[in-house]
Amino acid sequence: MVTAAAAIGAVTVACTSAASTPQVKPGGRSFTVAATGDVLIHPELVDQAAQDAKKTGEGEAGLDFGPMLAGVKPVISKADLAICHMETPVGKPQGPFQGYPDFLVPPQILNTLKGVGYDTCSTASNHTYDHGLGAVRRTLNAMDKVGLGHTGSARTPEEAEKVNIRDVKGVKVAHLSFSWESFVHPTPEKQKWAFNKLGTDAIKEAEAKARKKGAEVVILSVHWGAEHHNEPGVGQLRIAERLTTETGVDLVIGHHAHVVQPIQKVNGTWVAYGLGNHVARHSSPSGLTEEGAIGWFEFRETTDGWDVSARYATTLVEIPAEVETGEKVPDGAVTDHRVRDVRRVLEEPGDLSQERLARYRLAADRTRGFLYNRGAPGGDGLKELVLERD
Repeated sequence: MVTAAAAIGAVTVACTSAASTPQVKPGGRSFTVAATGDVLIHPELVDQAAQDAKKTGEGEAGLDFGPMLAGVKPVISKADLAICHMETPVGKPQGPFQGYPDFLVPPQILNTLKGVGYDTCSTASNHTYDHGLGAVRRTLNAMDKVGLGHTGSARTPEEAEKVNIRDVKGVKVAHLSFSWESFVHPTPEKQKWAFNKLGTDAIKEAEAKARKKGAEVVILSVHWGAEHHNEPGVGQLRIAERLTTETGVDLVIGHHAHVVQPIQKVNGTWVAYGLGNHVARHSSPSGLTEEGAIGWFEFRETTDGWDVSARYATTLVEIPAEVETGEKVPDGAVTDHRVRDVRRVLEEPGDLSQERLARYRLAADRTRGFLYNRGAPGGDGLKELVLERD
């Protein structure tokens, strides 16, 4: 009898990187990809956008998400291809909006994502169908309006057959998106085409279609795993093993856990099991739910395909101190929801107190530990991202 521990061990052994020395193609092409985790706009973030709009006089319909995400723009905007994960459907600019469990968020966040530097977003998640096909269509219409690409959901059966292929520095790059489906709001049988349900066979078919349409690189976004677990589950490991042996997918980007999970090379292919939250404000923040990672991947053309190197940048969602009505906020405390580049803050702390800086150091150390927990800093070569400052 094979024990559960032995089975897990077998998966772990299989998920090791294959050492190789790729030969860079003379005159070969190259490009960079930045990818991030869940964009999950909770009600507190809508309130923050309203406060910021009053200060900036910008945004739309009284909401400005720009200040909230300005801290990551220097990184995201430098990538040749920047990919986000839009977790939820959007409503109308004036609302009404809803939080967990049936999200309906301001479409103004999409304009900010575009302004930060994102090019395209995955849209398949367990919340995709929170408000039915009408909200799916509204979301994709809004993304089209601001110029954000999308993949993972569709407005029509015809659109579901299309593949998101972008020209990135002369390379045709396809972006695919799949997710497990919500048990609360499953896609009706007659509208199954509107949502890409996670399955290895379905991903294999989508990759084959992308290659047939000329894709030279295929990037896969997957919404999977168990929430609030910093280690990938056996199901994730098994799917990763199949994807990296049975398909030619060049990069796997994971989300859904709302906390950072490891980045690892599996059979020679980088798998980011979970990049954590990019921007979110859970009703009961755990500390881990405010920490995230920007995955940074450089593709270089070789004589035998593509060589991909991996870097990461740690992010932190600052959450304002909670005080009683009329009570003064302590000096030096956080006053606004902001997404920060942790490395940049630690290098340029300004007048931040040692207590505030301690939180950033914790995020840096803890995120590094979670990302490296399956051996990536060894032969795989995962390192922290260092970019030249403007």
